[in-house]
Parts: sequence; C-alpha cells; structure tokens
Amino acid sequence: MRIMFRHSLCFLALVCLMPSASAGDAPVQLQALNVEAKHEPLAIDEAHPRFSWIIATASRDTVQKSYRLRVASSAENLANDKDDVWDSGRIASVQSFGIEYRGPALHSSTRYYWKLQVETSAGAATSRSFFETGLLDARAWGASVWIGKGAHASLEAPLLRRVFHVDAGLRQARLYVAAGGYADVSLNGRPASNAVLSPDFTNYDKRVLYTATDVTALLKANAPNAIGLQLGRGFFGLTNPDVWHWERAPWHAEPRVRAVLRLSYADGHHDDVVTDGSWKLADGPTLLDDLYGGETYDARRASDGFDSVGFDDRAWRNASIVTAPKGQLVAQREQPIRVIETMHAIAVTQPRAGLFVYAFPRVIAGWATIAAQGVAGTTIVAHYGEKLLPDGTVDDRDEHHYFEHGFQTDRFTLAGKGVERWHARFSYKGFRYVQIEGWSAGATPWRSAVSAQVVHTDAAVIGHFSSANPLLDWIHAATVDTMLDNLYGIPTDTPMYEKNGWTGDGMLGADMFLRNIDSGELLAKWVQDIEDTRTPDGAPLLIAPNPGWGTGRAPPWHAAYVLVPWSLYMQRGDRRVLATHGEGMTKYVDMEFARSPGGIADTDLGDWVSPETDPGGENAPEDRRVAATAYLYRMATTMVDVEQALGNASQARHFSDMSKQVREAFNRAFFDATAGIYRGVGDRGYRQTHNLLALAFDLAPPAQRTRIAAALAADVRTRGDHLDTGALGTKIVLPVLTATGHENIAWKVATQLTFPSWGFWRANGATSLWEHWKLAARSRGHYFLGTIDDWLYGDVAGLRPLEPGWQKIEIHPAMTAWLEHAAADTLTPYGRASVSWTRRDGTLNITAEIPVGASAVVHVPARDVSAITESGASLSRAAGIHGMHACGGDVCIETGSGRYAFRASMNGSGRSIRPDPRG
Repeated sequence: MRIMFRHSLCFLALVCLMPSASAGDAPVQLQALNVEAKHEPLAIDEAHPRFSWIIATASRDTVQKSYRLRVASSAENLANDKDDVWDSGRIASVQSFGIEYRGPALHSSTRYYWKLQVETSAGAATSRSFFETGLLDARAWGASVWIGKGAHASLEAPLLRRVFHVDAGLRQARLYVAAGGYADVSLNGRPASNAVLSPDFTNYDKRVLYTATDVTALLKANAPNAIGLQLGRGFFGLTNPDVWHWERAPWHAEPRVRAVLRLSYADGHHDDVVTDGSWKLADGPTLLDDLYGGETYDARRASDGFDSVGFDDRAWRNASIVTAPKGQLVAQREQPIRVIETMHAIAVTQPRAGLFVYAFPRVIAGWATIAAQGVAGTTIVAHYGEKLLPDGTVDDRDEHHYFEHGFQTDRFTLAGKGVERWHARFSYKGFRYVQIEGWSAGATPWRSAVSAQVVHTDAAVIGHFSSANPLLDWIHAATVDTMLDNLYGIPTDTPMYEKNGWTGDGMLGADMFLRNIDSGELLAKWVQDIEDTRTPDGAPLLIAPNPGWGTGRAPPWHAAYVLVPWSLYMQRGDRRVLATHGEGMTKYVDMEFARSPGGIADTDLGDWVSPETDPGGENAPEDRRVAATAYLYRMATTMVDVEQALGNASQARHFSDMSKQVREAFNRAFFDATAGIYRGVGDRGYRQTHNLLALAFDLAPPAQRTRIAAALAADVRTRGDHLDTGALGTKIVLPVLTATGHENIAWKVATQLTFPSWGFWRANGATSLWEHWKLAARSRGHYFLGTIDDWLYGDVAGLRPLEPGWQKIEIHPAMTAWLEHAAADTLTPYGRASVSWTRRDGTLNITAEIPVGASAVVHVPARDVSAITESGASLSRAAGIHGMHACGGDVCIETGSGRYAFRASMNGSGRSIRPDPRG
C-alpha cells in the first residue's frame, strides 16, 4: 500500500529526459545563475538577495562540495578578482539555492557583477552574471511625483507626454514606473517593453508595485526624445459597480503614475527624467476602460504620434500633481503579463443578419484584435464569451448580476482611414467566441478580420506529463492551459467572471501551479497579498487582493495563508516565505482554534460545487464542520513542520498539542465506529469528501483506515465508478484511493466518460477545465477541479518530492497495471527531474533523471534485487546506487544524481499485471 503523507500537497512529476548518464568523469557546467529566481534582474530591492544556480553534468552521484560567491562593482574588477563589494569565501556546502547576500548595503539603481565558483565531486566550474538593484528608498525616486488627471476627472483614459534631451555618450537607460492602475509606456513611438496590463495590482494602501525596463536601445543620443504614457484604471480606479465593490475600494481614485527615466553616461554622471507638473496631458481615445465590462475606443480622437518628438501638444494641458497611494513602493517580483500567442479563427458563422461569430481553437484569456474598414463614426461591437447560446450567438450574459454597467464587451468606433486595427489595452476577457456587430451594411467580414491574443503572466511551463492514454493527456494539457489563463499577477478565479484571487482556489492549485509553471515568485507575491487582507484578529479575507469584501469565516479558504507557503517550501525550497509570514500564520491558526468550541470548526464555504449542486456554484449538501475541522487540523500539523523548519521547537510542540486535540475532537464528533465512516449532521447520504479528508490528512485512527477506505471504494462503485466530490474532495480522491490499495477504482474514476468526470467534459467538446461538473457550468475557464494533475504526476508517472525543494525525490509509478506508458518532468530548484516508464510483456522499464544536489528513492515492482538490472547490468555493478531494501511488494533503490535505466521482470512481483480495462 502507498504511504499517505500528511502534506498531500506534494504529489508531483517529471518528463524531459537529459542526455544519457555515465559513471565516468564528465564536464561540469553551471546553469541558471539567478538572483531572486530571476536571470539578470533589473530591480532587486531585497536587502539580502538570494543567489541560486544549477549544476549540470553527466557524471552520476555528483555532489557539490563548496561554493564561493564574489560580488564586484564592475566587470573589470570581477575579472581581476577585485571583489570590492563582497566575498563569501569558500563555503563547504551542498546548498545551491536560497543563498543570501551578506555584504554591505547595496546602492539603488546599480549594477553588480557576481562570480560563482563551485567545486563538485566531478570537478570544478566557474560562471559569471550580474544583477541590478531597483529604487531602494524614497530618496532614490528623486524629484519624481505622482501625476494624473486630478480630481473631478472624466472617464477617458489620459495620455501624458514629455520631450527631453539625451546627451552624447549615453551608456544605459533604465525606466522605473509605478502606477495606480496600469501604465502603458512608449518612447519615440515604440513600446518601452512588451509588458501589458502593467504593473500588477495589489492592495494599494499597503504596497504599490513598480517595474524596471532597459530602454537604452529606444533612445537617440545627442538629440531630443519623447516619452508617452497611457493610463488605465485596472483595480485601482474601476468604475463599474460590482458585487465585490472594487469601485469602493479604500484606495479608489483616478489612475496615476510615478516614473523615473535614469540616463547614465560613459563619464559616470547621470540625469533623471521624472514625472512632474511639466508633463502634458490630454484625454485619449479610450473613452472607457473597465476590467469586467470592456473598453470603448473612438479612433477619431486618436492622438497618433503623441509619443514622438514632433507632436504638437500646444492644446494639451499640464498634468496634475496628485496624491500618492498609501502603499510602499516595491519592485514587482513576478514575471510581467504579456501577449503570449495569437490565434486565428477556425470558423465564422452568421446566426442572423449583420452578426458574425468568430470561433477560436480553445477557451483563452486575453483580447481580440479587430481589423475593419468603414466610414467615420461606424462602431464595431465585440461581445466575448466562453460558450454559445442555442441560437448560435455568444453567451456573454451576466446571469448573476455581478456588474451594473456592461460585461465583456468592446466598442471600436472607426475614423474612416482605410483598414483600421484596434485591440483592448486595459482589460482582458475569458472567451472562445467573439461576436461582431456593426460591420458596414451588406458587408461580410473576412476571416482574418478578427484574431485572438492569448494574454497572461509570462511564466514558463516547466513541467510536462504524457502517457499512453489520450484522455489523461488531454486532462493535463487542459489543466495547464486553464491555469495559465488564470495567471494575472495572482491566481484568479475565472478570467471571464471574477478575476479575483479566491484563496481556497489558489490553495488547492498551488502544487500543480508550482510543478507545471514557473510560478514561485507569483505565488510568493500572492501570499503577501493574502497577508495584506488580514483583519485585526488575524484571519485572512476570502479574496486577495481585497477591496474590503468577504469577511466570512472559511478555514478551508483561509488555509491558503498556511498551506501555500508550505507548498512554496516543498516545491521551491523557499524558506524565506515561511520566515516572513510565520508569525502571522501562527496568530491566525491560534485564533481559528480559539473560535472552534471543543476543537470543532465551522465554515461558510465547504466542498464547493459537488456534482449535485447548482451549476452556478454552491456548497455540497453536507455538514461543513467536517471540512472546516479537517482543515484546522491540516493547518495545525503543517504549522508543526513550519516551526520545525524555522527552528522553533516550543512552537512546534504547541501546534502538535493543538493538532492532537483537534484530531480527537474530529473523531468524537464525526466518526461512526459502527459503520466505519465519517458523517455529519444533515448530510445527504454518504459523503465521499468527509472520508477522503479523514484519510488524506491522517485524521482517521490507524486501525480504522482500511475499513474507511473500503467504504469509500464501495460508495464509488455504487455510483457506477464515479466521484461525488467538489473542489476540496476532488484534489485527494484519486491519491487516496491509490494509496489505500484501490488503484483499480482510481483508474476507473479517472477514465470515466459519463457525468461527473473529466472525460464527460471532453466528450462534450471541452477545450479547458470547467467550474462545475455539469454542462451548465458558469465558467469554462476554471482550474480547481483539475487537481487530478497531482495524481497524474505523483501516482501515474510516479514522481513527487519527499523533502523541501525536491532534495529527496520519490519515483513510484502506481498505475503500471492499467497503463503501458507514462512520463513526467519538472524543473526543481536543483534542475530537471524526470521519470519515464514503459510496461511491455511483463517487463517494466523505468528511466529516471535526478538532478545534482538531489537523491531519490525508486520503487521497482519486483520480487527481489536479482530481477532488476540497471543499464543492462546488475544493480551491484551500477554507479550511483546507495542502497536497496524491500518496501511492500517493491524493491526500493536509493540513488544519487544522474540518469538511471532500470529494467525489471514484473512476473510474481507484489503488484500483478491486470488486463487492460479498455480491452
């Protein structure tokens, strides 16, 4: 039987295989030299930035022996070994990430060069890189001030501009931009960067993000230059009343910007071009921008070339100096939002006269670019939706009446100047279909007249999964696409309807985000957003960032404040996030326990969207105290590990005692010892999620686990091999069934084609994950029922971390009896880890790649060691193998780093090969 770990956050994977490993010597290379998880960053504002690197070599069992970090003020000094800033000295250590700078205080807007020297058991290597600091304090922002339209402004998005001179001998130029809302910047008629919807948003009363961009190549030396800005409202100045009251956020005001363009010259001096009252301002052609409602743009009012030197701005007025947001200026740590891909329509239909519907390959988040030609004043209207109504028109209904003034609609008025192209600049939509109205009378738009831009945080995909089962592959691909569509500086809850950072959703998805996508910095930023929502008693709010809405009690949702940091620690080795938030986490969990009489908690939100619930969203028909108390226990046990990681033994004992009390209370209140199941007051029949939580979180009495799991499996069979879970239970249903010896039931649930199942979605044309199991699901762009991905990595492929940062890896394929092949990979802090296995004619081949710095335990289903070979030889002759032992029906092989190819005869092993159910 598989071991269930208390932190079932850790079900992960691996697939892109590295070159064949050997036991002999091989060159050592240093890769991915990063500072604060970024390559050559331009705005580090941490006092003690963290260095990291990856060691690559084909030699097996390579171990880092030492490192030395040297930081200098110039490349020349570094090359001449004049480390005039900091020298760590030779540090005997295996650590290769999270290493803090411990030199003197760094200066603002300064480039630092660093050199890394590493000694390993396979040889030494040296590499160099650089980082730049941001604007570290108020003085670094110089004479810049916040500017905008001022009070009593109209809805139009403002344009701002300034002409300035660049002297000869320009060496580099850095542009630092902070905004309340969004700032779209251009220099001399060219975009300053390819970032959009920038900077990302926060609680502006707590923190305001700024970005840094290298704009050297956009400037003309010894000549006049021009800078232009367009400001969008974002969540700072949103005006469309909505149910979350963003229009009434405590920071709400007109968009504003503060910027410094720092010009550095070869002779060592620098000049600053700053935002101040001398900038010119005018209302732009964007008459309305609303994140939810869409945009209205009148091309007749366009100020073409406003960001060029020769533009006539004599009719423009001076910008107003406006009040600064209350929050501290902080460099944006996560990747920017960018246009990632352009899609072209796969079909155009005409449901009725004058109305055209463009269909794209899949549900996405982003916007459409419209190319149209017509007389001046013609208005093209674009409606966006994820699905179609029965009459073939786009479903952009606001059925729940979330918004008072419009939803997912753009309006583009032509200037009458030939073919005109436009796309939204300050809003995004969730959609697969775009409905175009207002085309010139009698005209038919061409298919290429509307294209779709995929827009989201530009976080790289770092994990992959594949198998011999097309449905499982589809589920994984749809999961990754849907997660990406919900990355907008935070993990959002549907790009179409909410765009909010619901804490429970992000908590459930954190592991698969971190496994599949380079989202560590984004989630660490979001943890701070959660911290910023906390009420005086310590509890986080339900969405983060938050305009002051959602004060209900919901431990499974509030648990994000504890469990997402733990995911970051396990998946990325990020100890700082624990240290930063440990005190706040402690206060919250203590408070949650204190308001839980007798150790029994309660919640407004339980197992959301179980199959029988309203497709618009509601709790499962069950006693929500069960889930609330289970998550209180989960938080307490997690805090034991957090405090141990931080070296706080007394606090670890405190939470250990708390967890024991909650566990005893949970079993007293909810465990029916006669029936061998968990039940609550008012449950509608047997509830799978109650029993899954008890098993997954190790609440169930050890002597009762087999009984409880058997009852769970029986209920699944009674339902025709279907799950009956909402968001909370879906994450753990397949891992629990697999871990408790019911792999066959897990397989049938995973590969179902009828309601409720992932296969049911696919059979009904899904291209993404939905918000509900039913066809009438509100959103078709929601990831939280896609946590089957944990099982795909951890059990089907068989890859998960056993220790923080993947320092120890478990390779344990559990579904070899039902599938012929599976593979997965992920980029760990140590480098790429992967597994690929194939079963054929009673033989199992497992290929594994373990990065330098990590070790692994590989489970091979064989009777004994003699039935296993590695790269064609006996295990006793294989380099890199540290030990072997029996573990259940498997042989467990302990390895160091490197590539390994195991082959085993499965005949007579503890795990039988069963007929393929598809046969």
